[in-house]
Amino acid sequence: MNFQHLYGPIPSRRLGRSLGVSPIPLKTCNFSCVYCQLGRTVNMTNQRKEFFDLQDILGEFDFYIKNGVCKFDFVTIVGEGEPLLYSKIGELIKSIKAYIDKPVAVITNGALLSEEKVREELSESDLVMPTLDAYDQRTFKRINRPHKSISFDSYVNGLISFSKNFKGKIWMEFMMIKGLNDDEESLRKIKGLFNKINYDRLYINLPMRPPAEDWVKVPEKVRVELAQNILGGISLDFLAKEDFYSSIGDDFEAILSIIKRHPMNQYEIESFLNQRKCENKNVIFEKLGKDEKVEKVQYFGLNVYRLTSVRR
Repeated sequence: MNFQHLYGPIPSRRLGRSLGVSPIPLKTCNFSCVYCQLGRTVNMTNQRKEFFDLQDILGEFDFYIKNGVCKFDFVTIVGEGEPLLYSKIGELIKSIKAYIDKPVAVITNGALLSEEKVREELSESDLVMPTLDAYDQRTFKRINRPHKSISFDSYVNGLISFSKNFKGKIWMEFMMIKGLNDDEESLRKIKGLFNKINYDRLYINLPMRPPAEDWVKVPEKVRVELAQNILGGISLDFLAKEDFYSSIGDDFEAILSIIKRHPMNQYEIESFLNQRKCENKNVIFEKLGKDEKVEKVQYFGLNVYRLTSVRR
């Protein structure tokens, strides 16, 4: 079965083997973050809707579980855009938890946590991983480039309100970008905001995969160490490079299904193909290079492949 809404499991240093669930079309978001590994947001919206039929998503999940496709540690709702824009995310979480006893995580930018209804819908999840990269409206607009209806104050107040009542775990994420939020003054201002949020962990992320804007750079090591000291967070570098999985039989289509949501460098692709005992890896790389929907980006001396738009 070729899954449209399930992908992976993919390796995650935070979540182990993560089975992804994608309820959002590619690059549909209420942010257009300068560092996004999927590129610039194509469909900028802050209107929630049922982008895909809930039963179609659950049908895929039912098939996956009943057929024991591959073992995983977490179910992670994220995909190609902002998952809280999916108007039936509460029902999606409850239904998934009725199938399995694995924890369910939601990775979100957190902007819609300003709405009480959204906060209630997330109450059934085990782990929520929101993002906070800025410390005021100016840096918010510069880094996250939010939908015009979203103010920084409502965004932060939503994070605070959610953290006061949520019974599960909250792992905050902070994307650190050279020249934007990596100086001591910025870090101390951001720390002041984190102090108002009840969270269990804080991860300091770096733009280690090709960002939406090519001027985005990784901070120097001394700045990362400064952030760890001030914020008390855990710094993450490159993600694990093995154990990608796809149930799709065709090797080329399997890679496309992964890079639609998670860019891969040439070594990750080669390792993935080796696991599948692919005998024509060169042909696969040639096809990736010729496909107009696949973007190859040079980043940190690596060739990184990602899908530029939905393939027809």
